[in-house]
Amino acid sequence: MSDYRWMPTPDYIEKARVTRFARAHGLRDIDELRNRSVADPAWYWSAVLDDLGIEFATPHTAVLDLSRGIEHPDWFTGAELNVTDACLRRWRDAGPDRIAVRHEAEDGTTRTLTFGELAAQVGAAVAGLKRLGIGRGDAVGLYLPMIPEAVVAVYAVAALGAVLVPLFSGFAAAAIASRLADADVKAVVVADGTVRRGRTVAMLPQLATALPDCPGVEHLIVIDNVGGATDVDSEVTVTSWSELTATPAGLVTEQVPAMHPLMLGHTPGTTGRPEGAGHTHAGFLVKTASEVAYSFDMNSDGVFCWITDMGWIMGPLSIIGTHANGAALVLYEGSPDIPDDYRLWDLVERHRISMLGVSPTLIRTLKGSDLDRIHERDLSSVHVLGSTGEPWDPDSYDWLARNVFGERVPVINFSGGTEVGGSFLAPYPVEPIRSCSLGGPSLGMDVDVVDDDGRSVRGQVGELVCRQPWPSMTRGVWKDDQRYLDAYWSRFPGLWHHGDFAMVDAEGQWFILGRSDDVMNVAGKRLAPAEVEAALSTHPAVSEAAAVGVPDPVKGEAVWAFWVARAPASVDETAVSRELKEIVGKELGKPFAPSKVWRVDALPKTRSAKILRRAIRAAALGTDPGDLSGAENPEAIDRIRDAVRDQSSTVFTVGDGSPTEIESR
Repeated sequence: MSDYRWMPTPDYIEKARVTRFARAHGLRDIDELRNRSVADPAWYWSAVLDDLGIEFATPHTAVLDLSRGIEHPDWFTGAELNVTDACLRRWRDAGPDRIAVRHEAEDGTTRTLTFGELAAQVGAAVAGLKRLGIGRGDAVGLYLPMIPEAVVAVYAVAALGAVLVPLFSGFAAAAIASRLADADVKAVVVADGTVRRGRTVAMLPQLATALPDCPGVEHLIVIDNVGGATDVDSEVTVTSWSELTATPAGLVTEQVPAMHPLMLGHTPGTTGRPEGAGHTHAGFLVKTASEVAYSFDMNSDGVFCWITDMGWIMGPLSIIGTHANGAALVLYEGSPDIPDDYRLWDLVERHRISMLGVSPTLIRTLKGSDLDRIHERDLSSVHVLGSTGEPWDPDSYDWLARNVFGERVPVINFSGGTEVGGSFLAPYPVEPIRSCSLGGPSLGMDVDVVDDDGRSVRGQVGELVCRQPWPSMTRGVWKDDQRYLDAYWSRFPGLWHHGDFAMVDAEGQWFILGRSDDVMNVAGKRLAPAEVEAALSTHPAVSEAAAVGVPDPVKGEAVWAFWVARAPASVDETAVSRELKEIVGKELGKPFAPSKVWRVDALPKTRSAKILRRAIRAAALGTDPGDLSGAENPEAIDRIRDAVRDQSSTVFTVGDGSPTEIESR
């Protein structure tokens, strides 16, 4: 266990936006603000609008209408607005020469857009899309890397009242097709390609391969990003981005009802087709703007950067949340460890980033770097660190917070998801934060941890639920309301069941311990994979690890563990595997020590860097892993299957607690 915790200074607390917000309403601190935001959500979300200066073209007559039930809330009834006005027009009018977007490619080339330039490009793109017949309610796919044109496309589609359908830049044809067909996409904005790890990755050919399964697609708008081929063997109309935006036009926006669809984000789903989670203009705007302002303490003079992708919720959240607060957004296109492990820190220094968002996986990759070389960079601009998507291990968290940043900035580790449209849980920089902790409930979020009977519990592992709706709560699963009700509302009637395993400790600190459908039941005791993985990751030879439960005739389930070496060439995998079993047994108890341990080259992950434990378990057992369209590296699943099946694989086995042995199978 780690003893590290962030302790904000009095000066840090006094200057924070969330402090100013609380005191403007006569509240002493973040605890009082949390309590009031849940006790009176209508007051809170209305106060957010006022505090952040978000104006609707037509004011709302009521903040929340639950006449259709808690599962189908209506927010800001009677209001009309457009996200593009709130994020772009407002700040263009206030200061057109201020920087809105900074872009850096892997090869070091950079581009910038002011708010005035961004607004001009959006106006031209809106006019171009109208000429193609794209309008209110039409779905438009965005198959793009993190480039300035992605920001332009987001605001142009939103300005029309059309619906954004973002796709991960690394998706293959099958994953693209399933999402485009599901959303009835009419047009797709696509880059010819991108560069990652020094290699040109063609994107347009992947999309072209998917088109036969997407009969609704009529138009492709192709961005020349890497000078790749633009020919498409299809009946669709192909328009270059330069042609689309060639004719200058003033920025015109369509005013839409508050709950008008803005975006359709797809979650991987455990089986079957991916789930399309719908978000709205008002809901997504208000939630993301408040997250960036209060969790990440972002002002209009800040610089926000999250190492992410347009196909993950953090892409649209970064764009809309940053610009709703009038701050500058840094887009990085490429791998953040190219040409070396110091690229991320160089990025911070060059762009004077004040809020840096990273994943635990990225930090585990960089943890072996020379600290002296890191400290040669000027990282003084960083005011807040952000993280989401997966649980932390203490070693990596502490290395980042303590060793790299000298305990001077907080790690805002928050948890939510695509269907949440932001966070359920988030610490705030004005409160103490324990290593790896999620702090507590996000403002306005009435979350709880409950047992199997839906009763609130503390000090033990339970299911994460939410007792009240929130503005960015998904409007449902696209074209399948019953699937939405089954997925989120059937487990505990009247409570949103998120499917995460969580715990609130004796100090009131919250922790997410992985997906509850990944939970292991070892000898009658529930065990979260994250607990085992955190212990495994303390070994200096281990870059990352995964733990899954498999049937066991004695214990009900036994733990199997898979680990990736930090330096494969120099590791003694037999010795490390033995040591890993001992570490888990010491940390969690001998019954929870892995019965088998494999070293593997890679762990399968989603595009948002979440470990696909379901797929690992299926591969290990030789069963169907289900839907893998959201997997970044599906080949890792095959390698795990082969390793388990391979009779020459070295596995670490234990029996009933007796001395361990290495067995070749």
